[in-house]
Amino acid sequence: MAAPLFWMPEGGPLWFPPVREASDDGLLMVGGDLSPERLMYAYSRGIFPWYGEGSPILWWSPDPRCVLFPEKLHVSGSLRRVLNSGRFTFTVDACFCRVIRACAAIPRPGQDGTWIVPDMMAAYERLHELGHAHSVEVWSNGELAGGLYGVQCGRAFFGESMFHVQPDASKAAVVHLTAWLRERGVEIVDCQQTTPHMLRLGAEEIPRAAFLARLYRLCRE
Repeated sequence: MAAPLFWMPEGGPLWFPPVREASDDGLLMVGGDLSPERLMYAYSRGIFPWYGEGSPILWWSPDPRCVLFPEKLHVSGSLRRVLNSGRFTFTVDACFCRVIRACAAIPRPGQDGTWIVPDMMAAYERLHELGHAHSVEVWSNGELAGGLYGVQCGRAFFGESMFHVQPDASKAAVVHLTAWLRERGVEIVDCQQTTPHMLRLGAEEIPRAAFLARLYRLCRE
């Protein structure tokens, strides 16, 4: 990982360097804090925090950017059969804290530990209390089978993490989220990291400059 160019003390000014100053892997700045004001300011500029236990806060703006346009969501035939079977039911914002804790706790192949450290949990729970962060819950027989959470800024949504304890539950969560966002006029979902899971659902990579051009408009609408 290339050395960061900028460092911000905790409680420093509400400022980020231009994203063009990010390293090749997208690292832009170290430090600062996770206040609601800084988080929402960051998202509106295509920047997000991502770091692990024992690390300072790291702020990223990768190029290209993986995004999902809701109208381009791809639902495979097998997933559509699962959705039509009635196996899952869905809620929105019913238990945000349970979802974010499950995202942190569920082991992932090839991943040692989690980036959803206690300070991150507290910060996003505060965003949820303020109406900026939302969760989708997937239920099966009264049990939480999967879910996801993220942040809405204007007509843009920033997906943070998802989990599943039953097959297809996280994919079903994305389908439900996308329908819910379309009803709210959201035009773009930022996936942050490119993963095969999201690419199969219709996500695509676009240049950061194109992403930011849309974002500046959508976050103000």
